[in-house]
Amino acid sequence: MTGLILAAPSSGAGKTTVTLALLRLLSRQGVVVRGAKSGPDYIDPRFHEAACGAPCLNLDAWAMSPERIAALAAGDGLLLIEGAMGLFDGAPPDGRGAVADLARMLRLPVVLVVDAGRMAQSIAPLCSGFANHDPAVCISGVILNNVGSPRHEAMLRRALAPTGLPVLAALRRDKDLAMPSRHLGLVQAGERADLDAFLDRAADRLAESLDLGALAALARPLPAADAPTRLAPPAQRIALARDAAFAFAYPHMLEDWRAQGAEILAFSPLADDPVPDADLVFLPGGYPELHAGRLAGNRRFLDTLRRHAETAPVHGECGGYMVLGEALIDAGGVAHRMAGLLPLETSFAARRLHLGYRRLHARGGPFPGHLAAHEFHYATTLRAEGPPLYEAEDAEGTPLAPMGLRKTHVTGSFAHVIDAFP
Repeated sequence: MTGLILAAPSSGAGKTTVTLALLRLLSRQGVVVRGAKSGPDYIDPRFHEAACGAPCLNLDAWAMSPERIAALAAGDGLLLIEGAMGLFDGAPPDGRGAVADLARMLRLPVVLVVDAGRMAQSIAPLCSGFANHDPAVCISGVILNNVGSPRHEAMLRRALAPTGLPVLAALRRDKDLAMPSRHLGLVQAGERADLDAFLDRAADRLAESLDLGALAALARPLPAADAPTRLAPPAQRIALARDAAFAFAYPHMLEDWRAQGAEILAFSPLADDPVPDADLVFLPGGYPELHAGRLAGNRRFLDTLRRHAETAPVHGECGGYMVLGEALIDAGGVAHRMAGLLPLETSFAARRLHLGYRRLHARGGPFPGHLAAHEFHYATTLRAEGPPLYEAEDAEGTPLAPMGLRKTHVTGSFAHVIDAFP
């Protein structure tokens, strides 16, 4: 059980492409390799899984305790952790939750992925500054991305030589390695028919310059892990919406529930599946705004959801919360009637970003107590009436307006619960 972290000076450096290329390349060579993603990301982990065939979990240094992170990181083979944002970028006020925190907690070396497309000799002070910023964060090598030519690569290597940081690879500029995105991040892995071809191409391009032996030698043993504290299942039989509109459920949460004996029954609202017979229905986040018209017309799904809510709990997070409301207005300004289980109307006609970690204090619902959560959406709330589900604070502990709604057996909010607050 060894590990390595792939981080960058900033967002947009190509960490995801490099990580996927490495995962696919190593798995093709028979190496037992797994991916993990730093922070609250639902989309990149599914690409990791497609690249190497192994489950990918989130490791969140803001929302999880060090013990929880060590337990989730444990497993066979080599663990490649893809960072988020810049290496030292975290939540205000002090950057808690940064990739650097994972490096300290897990005592793992960092490979810095640098977009060198508009750089030459300036790469040396950039990498040297990152390497010397914090002695507890060990930067052990550099992967150059977006390199223009052999001459460009030679200039970069010469500039970095005095720093002592080994250049492990130089990935050439390739427009075919660009990854399409939408408002919450990359287009989901399951929506790309060309995904395997893309992953193989990325692996082939990286293999042209990668010093695989040097990279593998950097990996260090993962720390010993104790039995983790788990989130209690909210019910014994849980009906989980799962398809392109409801794809944002954390694997560690579902595994917590299964490990404690809960049964999870997946169904597809987009396919107009009826809600399974269960003790609780969970509608996670996703992209219901892209499928609002179809969801509004799926009578079997909506009718069985409404019948379930008459006698048993229903909970929605973010996209699922919007579907529990009365109306969802899409980006074109068209209103679609939703389940009508909460007095809520939301709109994407006028988008507004809501982003950040949240400390939640539950007034009800399936997740009791004090919770670490994250909010990330562009929806505008036009109307929300009724008692809230959570008291809320931001990452700095500043009180926010109460979040979510409660009505009889139905609850929901825009917050994605990650863990009990550490």
